[in-house]
Amino acid sequence: MLRRACLGLLLAVSLLGCEPTTSEESLSGATGQLVIYSTTDEAAFEPVVADFSKAYPGVRIAYVELQAFELDRRFRDEMASAKPSADLLLSSAMDLQIKLANDGYAKPHISASAKSLPSWARWRDEAFGFSFEPLVMVINRKELAGRPIPRSRQQLVATIRSEPDFWQNRIGTYDPSQSSVGYFVMSQDARHSSDFASMAEAFRDVGIVTAQTSSAILDQVESGRLIVGYNILGSYARTREARDPNIEIVYPGEYTLAVTRTAIIPANAAHSKAAHLFLEYLLSIRGQRILTSRSSLSSVRPEIENQYSHLGIAESTVGPLKPISLSPGLLVYLDAAKRKKLMETWSGSQN
Repeated sequence: MLRRACLGLLLAVSLLGCEPTTSEESLSGATGQLVIYSTTDEAAFEPVVADFSKAYPGVRIAYVELQAFELDRRFRDEMASAKPSADLLLSSAMDLQIKLANDGYAKPHISASAKSLPSWARWRDEAFGFSFEPLVMVINRKELAGRPIPRSRQQLVATIRSEPDFWQNRIGTYDPSQSSVGYFVMSQDARHSSDFASMAEAFRDVGIVTAQTSSAILDQVESGRLIVGYNILGSYARTREARDPNIEIVYPGEYTLAVTRTAIIPANAAHSKAAHLFLEYLLSIRGQRILTSRSSLSSVRPEIENQYSHLGIAESTVGPLKPISLSPGLLVYLDAAKRKKLMETWSGSQN
C-alpha cells in the first residue's frame, strides 16, 4: 500500500518537472471542479489550462475572467456573505492581491517551485508571481509619418510639447479611475519617476485617451486611431507586434517597470487540493514553459531562457529593468488620502 502511494506521488511529481510539491495531499486525490477568478484573457491562458487538464484530467476547471477591481470586490463580497467563491485568484493588480493576503484571505503554499521564484515574485508563502510583464510603449510607426520614434518618457513628452496639434487625442493609456490595474501601474510610475507630474500634464494637454484594458488601447493603436499606447502589458503588446508590421514595442529608456500576475489561494478555498495542485503546476518548470511557449506570457522563473522570459526581456531593454516587488509597500497607494492626491496629480485638479 505504502509503495503504491509513493509511486503515485512520484508520478505526479514527474508531471511537474521532477519538483517536490507543497505536500503529498495536494498532488494526490485532487478531483472535481476548480474555480479560478482571473484577470488574464481567457484565450491567452487557455493553453495553460489545456496542458494542466491533460496532466490532471480529474480536475475540471471553471475559468471566470474578470476585471481586477471586479475580481477583488466579488471575492470580498462572497466572503462577507459566506457564499461559494473561487479556489484560486489570479490578478495583475499586485496591490489588491497583497491586500487580500495581508487581510488574512490567503492560504500558504510551500514548495520547491515556489522557493525557486525570484524574491520579488513571492511574499510570505501566500502571494506568488507567475508571469513577468514589462510595461511598454506601443507605437504605430506608420502614423508617425516619418517622425522619430520616442524611446523614452522624456522623448515622448518632448515630442508632445513640440507638436501638440499632431498629438491631440493620439496617445492612450489605462484609465486609473476605472481600472485597478491602471491605477496600480500609474502609482508605480509616480513612485519611480520624479517627472511624473510633468508627463501627466503633457498627456492632459493633448487629450489622453483612456480605456480599462490593454486590449482596448491596442485595438486603437493597431487601427491608427492612436499612435502611442503607454504602460501596456508586454504580453498583449507582443501579440500585436507579431501580426502587424506597423507596430513596434518600445521599452522606455529611463527604466522599464515590470509587473507580475499574482496568484493566491483563498484561505477557505472549497477545493484547496486542486488549487494547490494547479498553483504548483503553474509555478513548475513545465507550467512556466507552457506559459512562455504557448500563451505568449513571460516566465517569471530564471531557468526559462528565451525571448519571452525574464532574462530575455532584460537583455533586450535599453534602460534599467525594474520588477515591482510583491511586498506590503504596494499598499501605500491604496490609502484613501494617497489615492486622492495621486488622482489630483493625474487630472490636474490640485488646489
